[in-house]
Amino acid sequence: MYGHVRRMAEAIVEGAKQVAGGNVSLYQVQELVPDEVLEKHGAKAAKAAMAKVPVARVEQLAEAHAIIFGTPTRFGNMAAQMRNFLDQTGPLWMKGARIGKVGSVFASTGTQHGGQETTITSFHTTLLHHGMIIVGVPYNGSGLAQMDDVTGGTPYGATTLTGPDGSRQPSENELKIARFQGKHVAEIASRLFAK
Repeated sequence: MYGHVRRMAEAIVEGAKQVAGGNVSLYQVQELVPDEVLEKHGAKAAKAAMAKVPVARVEQLAEAHAIIFGTPTRFGNMAAQMRNFLDQTGPLWMKGARIGKVGSVFASTGTQHGGQETTITSFHTTLLHHGMIIVGVPYNGSGLAQMDDVTGGTPYGATTLTGPDGSRQPSENELKIARFQGKHVAEIASRLFAK
């Protein structure tokens, strides 16, 4: 709606690109909300910013050694767009195409207590059904222990707080945690899948 997940995803990409030998790509899932509704809620600028980001195809999930999924929170759960995308992964599940691959999740919430952790941990259920290795955000140098101001971030994955109206943008600490998550996941994947 307001570009928070996109900005966090860009920070995650920055972190992942710090690891040599990786190929990092950014994708979005198919939007389900009609254009007129998006515009009514002020999402026109965010939609325009995403115009150059390709829409992911379910088959691509089988190609990646690691995937870091991002979703806005909807009442403590992932957004319908992401759930719709994941609900199409049954054929990959049947083939075991994701078994042993790395999965990680980040999220945005409207408020500090808006369900960021439940969104991520409930997302993990789908990844576990696919046999993925879940990677979170350890406390070593990631900004999770910062107490100077209100900030997102959990050991389950990076988060940002948007404010009830979406006006708060990701803080530098939240972006730092996202970059750390991207790098951490890429490092683990590179160790697991070293040639």
